[in-house]
Amino acid sequence: MSTPQPRTTGRFQGRTVLITGAARGQGRSHALALAAEGADVIALDICHDIDTVAYDLATEADLNETVEQVRGVGRRAIGLPVDVRDAEALAATVTRACAELAVPDVVLANAGIGLMKGGDGPAAFRDQLDVNLTGVWNTVQATAPHLIEQRKGGAMVLTSSVFGLTGRGGDGQGGSDGYVAGKHGVVGLMRTFATWLAPHGIRVNCVNPSGVATRMILNPAVEALFGGGTPPEQPKSTDDVANLLDVSLVQPEDVTAAVTFLASDEARYITGVALPVDAGMLVR
Repeated sequence: MSTPQPRTTGRFQGRTVLITGAARGQGRSHALALAAEGADVIALDICHDIDTVAYDLATEADLNETVEQVRGVGRRAIGLPVDVRDAEALAATVTRACAELAVPDVVLANAGIGLMKGGDGPAAFRDQLDVNLTGVWNTVQATAPHLIEQRKGGAMVLTSSVFGLTGRGGDGQGGSDGYVAGKHGVVGLMRTFATWLAPHGIRVNCVNPSGVATRMILNPAVEALFGGGTPPEQPKSTDDVANLLDVSLVQPEDVTAAVTFLASDEARYITGVALPVDAGMLVR
């Protein structure tokens, strides 16, 4: 199948988008696609590692690269390091970004983490929930007051996972159970936020991808987990994460296509929806 290409229809002309986890992967893909359609971009990312995570997280250089690529298509952009787990710092960063660029019309709560070291401790469980669930709550809490105040409506798209819609994915260990619990929680937050923000004309939806070809998946730790290296424990079965369609991973651009649709006026009456981008994994 051909890779979806960014549209240039100007659906986001004159609008500003705020993206967490924007330094690389899906976040960068979203930033570049929306910029190509006219959006200015507030790009946020942690820019340092988390001790329990089994792969390297994005750096400030990665974040700067996203900003430069957005500017390269003629749009304004700023990049600010911030940890979504820190509600106070995130709120201050959002306020700063609103002053320096603009109040966002679109919020993409995309920041998340995957495989944990060892995977079986309470610290891994806690960090999964802190980033993947509390981080999403913090993002909406930091941005919603600004969108409400400007009285222009808006759209939010939260990043969950196909494992937020199924019983698969957990194995009784801290990291995997925390991931599944957090991603289920994002679906619940999305629905309650959609109800809360509807009177203000703000739509809230989420996307639920299966495995995406980014560094969260394409790294030695994940390769080892599924038997492609020397894992510390028995490899997991690839049946747990197999898609129905004949593709092992979806591409960031596939998720971006869903995100940009949900954020656009084409989805003006769509809110409270969890949209799988999973190559059929759910119905397998």
